[in-house]
Amino acid sequence: MAAPVSTAASAPAAVPVVPGAVGRWFAEVGERTYTRTRRIPLDALEGWHTDARTGDLVHDGGGFFSVGGLDVTAPDGPVPHWAQPVLHQPETGILGLLVKDFGGVPHYLMQAKPEPGNAGGLQLAPTVQATRSNFTRAHGGLAVPYLRHFRNPPPRALIADVRQSEQGAWFYRKRNRNMIVRTTEDVAVLPGHRWMTLPQIHALLTAGDVVNMDARSVLACLPPPPGPAGRARHTGREILCWLTEVRSRPGLRTRPVPLRGLPGWHRAEHAIRHDGGRFFEVVAVEVRAGGREVRRWTQPMLRPCGTGVIAFLHTRIDGVPHVLVHAAAEPGGVDAAELTATVCCTPENYAGLPVAARPRFLDEVRDAPPDRVLFDALLSEEGGRFHHALNRYRIVAADGAGAYEAAGDFRWVTERQICALLRHSHYVTVQARTLLTCLRSLHGPEASR
Repeated sequence: MAAPVSTAASAPAAVPVVPGAVGRWFAEVGERTYTRTRRIPLDALEGWHTDARTGDLVHDGGGFFSVGGLDVTAPDGPVPHWAQPVLHQPETGILGLLVKDFGGVPHYLMQAKPEPGNAGGLQLAPTVQATRSNFTRAHGGLAVPYLRHFRNPPPRALIADVRQSEQGAWFYRKRNRNMIVRTTEDVAVLPGHRWMTLPQIHALLTAGDVVNMDARSVLACLPPPPGPAGRARHTGREILCWLTEVRSRPGLRTRPVPLRGLPGWHRAEHAIRHDGGRFFEVVAVEVRAGGREVRRWTQPMLRPCGTGVIAFLHTRIDGVPHVLVHAAAEPGGVDAAELTATVCCTPENYAGLPVAARPRFLDEVRDAPPDRVLFDALLSEEGGRFHHALNRYRIVAADGAGAYEAAGDFRWVTERQICALLRHSHYVTVQARTLLTCLRSLHGPEASR
């Protein structure tokens, strides 16, 4: 038998370098709150089993999540058919951010939280980041702090409350409830938590892989900053009609299938891998944690093969800032298409595929000269299910509006138009939500109110 693969995914020594008082707090929390992650064989998973009939990886208690197969047909796509593993997590979790004014300035209660898949240890997370299994204590762990603020809050306290999708390339119809709740109570600040202003959080977006995916997603649901809206290239009604037209075309057809015997994939001792070594692999890890509800567990994780590129092209039309969104479908999505980034891909995955499969504008955003790069940071995706899932997030200035919309699936939209759609479910992908938060970090302190 081959020797186990061991990697230290996150440990106290790997706490990111964060400047100032927040950095000192982060370092102090990191001394007692951490995860140490070790790769193990798939058959060494405890509390999980391989279903005898389907080959799916399933938790013994039937909760949490499972790993199955998905068959995908794309009649009009450059790759008309494929199969892949996919994560099934049908429950809806809560991503909740508590807000309180101090001296007239909104402050957000953040927590420093480690996850087993984080590449660099601690990250800044929302006040509450919990699956239903967490907050019903299916794991037998401790109660989730601050959860009461997000269970049936008074309507006047709600700033945002909407179910949003997550990575449709890896999850099958996954949704989380993104909530922002204002309080006037005296709230006890527990260890590992800290009130922070929006400019403080925004500054950390480029300080390394610090602000986690869930925090970026919830922050995107804030109302737009004050100021004149300006005239958009397209009205809101035109954007909705265009998206409806895209969604009405023949699109992806998907059906869950057994993981065992999935075409193009094979199960080895330590991973379920694509035969070509691309896309991602399903691995197993043992996690030992400090400062968490549970101190030790094992679980499957999805590990991408390569670093992604996720970017907005940005321009001004009649003086009004716009970003170029792409209406695209993902195999695990709830609806036919959502608005995503201009470019959202892992370039290595396109080796050997038809030229038509290569993402439009990839070279423009990846090879942009420094004077056109407005934002650039290497950020990770959710570390509870994904192992070292890193993406290069960029906002790149385009040379005018040009002919970018000629392809039909791209449109220039304003920040306010994205915000309007974010009041509803399944219009804006998690990748585009991260980019919206990054875009707002460029506005300066006035965006904090």
